[in-house]
Amino acid sequence: MNLIKKSAAKAPKPAAEPPVHEQVYQKLRGQILFGEMAPGQAVTIQGLTDSLGAGMTPVREAIRRLISDGALVFQGNRRVSVPVLSAADVEQLIFVRQALESELTRRAARHVTPGLIAELEAIDSALDSAIAAGDVSGYLQQNYNFHTALYARAQAPVMLDLSDRMWLRFGPSLRVVCGRFGTQNLPDRHKELLDALRIGDIEAAAGAMAEDVVQGMQMVDAVLEERSVQV
Repeated sequence: MNLIKKSAAKAPKPAAEPPVHEQVYQKLRGQILFGEMAPGQAVTIQGLTDSLGAGMTPVREAIRRLISDGALVFQGNRRVSVPVLSAADVEQLIFVRQALESELTRRAARHVTPGLIAELEAIDSALDSAIAAGDVSGYLQQNYNFHTALYARAQAPVMLDLSDRMWLRFGPSLRVVCGRFGTQNLPDRHKELLDALRIGDIEAAAGAMAEDVVQGMQMVDAVLEERSVQV
């Protein structure tokens, strides 16, 4: 009688870690995106190497990519800094973000599922908690998470990449806005947007996102104007 041997189930292989240069890029990108590096703050390449605990080569590669993204500028003497936005920059960002992110919302709204609604509600709840606690870092991260979780459903990778690059340009200034106005005074049209998504009103969802974008960028512009007057 033939015996059938059952092969032992193979355990799934752990996901391979990304290369060191990608890990360094993502870490530095997060610091810029969430305002840990302030606009105009110059840092040395050696200082970044020490703070990131990485070698000079991956740090240089990360800096090169972030300069290409518009998130850093080279200052010379082995220094880089986060750009300081001008009024003209903000005007352009409002135009691009309003068009791009409302369209991403419109496309994402066509693929809404109960799971996506639940995910967005959980993120928005965490964002509310950060606002109530005055947790600036928590607010910035959860606000970004809300937008990116929604946009990821748009099935528009080119537009998603462009949007992410825009966030790198204005993200550091949002921390400055939080410092000026406090988290409880920041605009938030997320609940209005969620209401529109629940009933399948695509244009109302896109409109809520457009308003969310414009109000946030107008606060950035107000802070820039205050600083220019003080100078």
